[in-house]
Amino acid sequence: MRVARRFLISGRVQGVGFRYFTQEIATRENLHGWVRNLPDGRVEAAAEGDAEAIDRFEAALRHGPRGARVEQLDIEHTAPAGRDTGFIVT
Repeated sequence: MRVARRFLISGRVQGVGFRYFTQEIATRENLHGWVRNLPDGRVEAAAEGDAEAIDRFEAALRHGPRGARVEQLDIEHTAPAGRDTGFIVT
């Protein structure tokens, strides 16, 4: 089943390669969407794909790359768009 989620990640998540880590995981899981830094120091991501792949993606975001410290992960379930756009860093 295809699902979509929006993630807001708080903590030490900028300046540690978090966006590129996120893109690598998403690409490996064949997910589509994007990731970006926010001005307030958080990272925002949107991903769409197979439900089990999204669950694995979420688990990876909870840990982040080496050097990151994820303090909070907020998740919003959204409607899948059904587009296969790849996963980009913005």
